Amino acid sequence: MSTYRNTLLAAAVAVCTSLAGCAGVSGGQSTSAQAAQRHKVVFQVSEGDPKKWNLALNNVKNVQHDLGAANVDVEIVAYGPGIGMIKAESIVGNRVHEALAAGVKVVACENTMHGMKLQKADMLSGLGYVPAGVVELMNKQREGYAYIRP
Repeated sequence: MSTYRNTLLAAAVAVCTSLAGCAGVSGGQSTSAQAAQRHKVVFQVSEGDPKKWNLALNNVKNVQHDLGAANVDVEIVAYGPGIGMIKAESIVGNRVHEALAAGVKVVACENTMHGMKLQKADMLSGLGYVPAGVVELMNKQREGYAYIRP
């Protein structure tokens, strides 16, 4: 009978630990500590449509509003035709600058830039640069970022 009780007790402890509902037993994080964890999200924008960029920028703004800008790391990765919307003369440039000012990281794919014969001087100020946009998305997902493609 004691083996049965030990098995039952071990199962109960495992359930409490996985649910983080028995902090005294599990030694894990409390629910409030879990709620305070940083969120991470990466947005892909690979289309040159200003409507797609505005949708992505609206999504970013909503994420920061709903979770609190201090609680979320947000990155937008632009490549392919999407790179045109972060050029210096972009019609969504003012919104991109607002996002940058709000702590959003916006990065441009250097592979795309080379293919389009673009230099950093052709781009909006404040951007980051990555060698390959797709690889950046892969890396961010491996780091636990949620992936969004509006």
